[in-house]
Amino acid sequence: MIVIGSGPGGASVAHRLAPTGKRILLIERGGYLPRSRANWDAQTVFVDGAYQATETWYGKNGDSFHPGLHYYVGGNSKVYGGALFRMRERDFGELRHKAGVSPAWPLGYEVFEPYYAEAELLFHVHGQRCEDPTEPPASGPFPYPPVSHEPRIQDLHDSLAKDGLHPFHLPLGILLEEKGGRAAPTSTCIRCDAFDGFPCLLNGKADAQVICVDPALAAYPNLSLLTNAYVSRLDTDATGRTVTDVIVRRHGKEERFRGAIVVVACGALSTALLLLRSASHRHPDGLANGSGLVGRNYMRHDQSVLMALMLEPNDTVFQKTLAVSDFYFGSDDWDFPLGLIQMCATSHGAQIRGEALPHWLEWLPKAPFEAMARRSMDFWLSSEDLPRPENRIRYDGDRVVLEMVESDLEAHRRLRNKLKQILSRAGFRPVLLERRFYFGLDIPIGGTAHQAGTARFGTDPVTSVLDLDCRAHELDNLYVADASFFPSIAAVNPTLTIIANALRVADRIKERLT
Repeated sequence: MIVIGSGPGGASVAHRLAPTGKRILLIERGGYLPRSRANWDAQTVFVDGAYQATETWYGKNGDSFHPGLHYYVGGNSKVYGGALFRMRERDFGELRHKAGVSPAWPLGYEVFEPYYAEAELLFHVHGQRCEDPTEPPASGPFPYPPVSHEPRIQDLHDSLAKDGLHPFHLPLGILLEEKGGRAAPTSTCIRCDAFDGFPCLLNGKADAQVICVDPALAAYPNLSLLTNAYVSRLDTDATGRTVTDVIVRRHGKEERFRGAIVVVACGALSTALLLLRSASHRHPDGLANGSGLVGRNYMRHDQSVLMALMLEPNDTVFQKTLAVSDFYFGSDDWDFPLGLIQMCATSHGAQIRGEALPHWLEWLPKAPFEAMARRSMDFWLSSEDLPRPENRIRYDGDRVVLEMVESDLEAHRRLRNKLKQILSRAGFRPVLLERRFYFGLDIPIGGTAHQAGTARFGTDPVTSVLDLDCRAHELDNLYVADASFFPSIAAVNPTLTIIANALRVADRIKERLT
């Protein structure tokens, strides 16, 4: 069996199936992310973008940009923020927004719940049940206790609760042991300020390499890893029903590999590109693309990072511990979903210096970036992005084109206003600055961390690419195990759903192997 991509989806499939004893080849486009002090340097990570893909893509108007992709063992999870949410139960049904309808999934939350529980255990998710008012039903508690708030964040929590809101501990995948609110001497994670967006030098982040790839390679000799290997295409037999060859470019040479089952988990954007590159006589528009939907319905959340400037210094080190979902499905002055507010890591002076400052600060020739960072409190806001066929990734010759129509951002603007209101009522008197460049990227197009929807699953081959087991309708041995299968993206981080579904898909594959 061949698994293409070692991010959360592919790594979870490989980890799940390695104990079967079947030979599994895990193929990764990049190598291991180098461990060095630079992993924790804001200039290196955010301004220089040292760990981001260097390739150039194009928008629908021909403007070029660098996508927010990371080609390493562990994929994008090497630099993710570790926020591991379950989608809300209502997210699996049809959900009406002012801008349109978020479609129902062909499988309900109850199918995914046991896999969510397994995913939370596997990825060391810390949290507290019954705090989040929109939390879906769960079969048990979080496997690890919540990550504690530092004093300034606890003050914010208490103020929000006093205001009638329901702040809760952010569910985090992290290898952390705490004693008295501090990292224990034996803890891998040390609760530093280089977590969200940084590679973890200590491997304290529960990423796909640390949790799945390395342990499975150490335990099961039947699993092997091929790195620095770019899969250029997939070939089929004469009938077009079976993938026979995985063609790889490595060290300037072409190699071919064969497996009875092929799992593609390159990330929603790169998976679609691989299928499109694999066009043939039997699949003239791209592999598994008889529906014409491969690459379409791309979703990535309407999102922004806001830095609240305070009068008083914020000495919080590990800030990413709190979230607010009271406006997730609506508010007292809006009948439609707004989205999720969660904290992100503290700003660093180098990040702020590397960004485009608002016009009213341009007169400062040497802006006090470090002072701004010390007085900042930082929030990540996500609203649901609706699936639209015209939002797509495609090839124009050899050029990759990512086409996106502008979303109706009214819900997101309202969510931002809610944040400003609740912070003001909490006595923080913030001045909100938009952090348009996060992870070194312009979020509206280059921010591809929350990519989904380019090969949706369903029961009808006319309106979907994959069946309910995430196997391609048109092929017998091709599965997809990343966020490509999402019919909708909800407004929570997608990684836990990717992991849960990958475990589910692996179980379906296991049934074929026995």
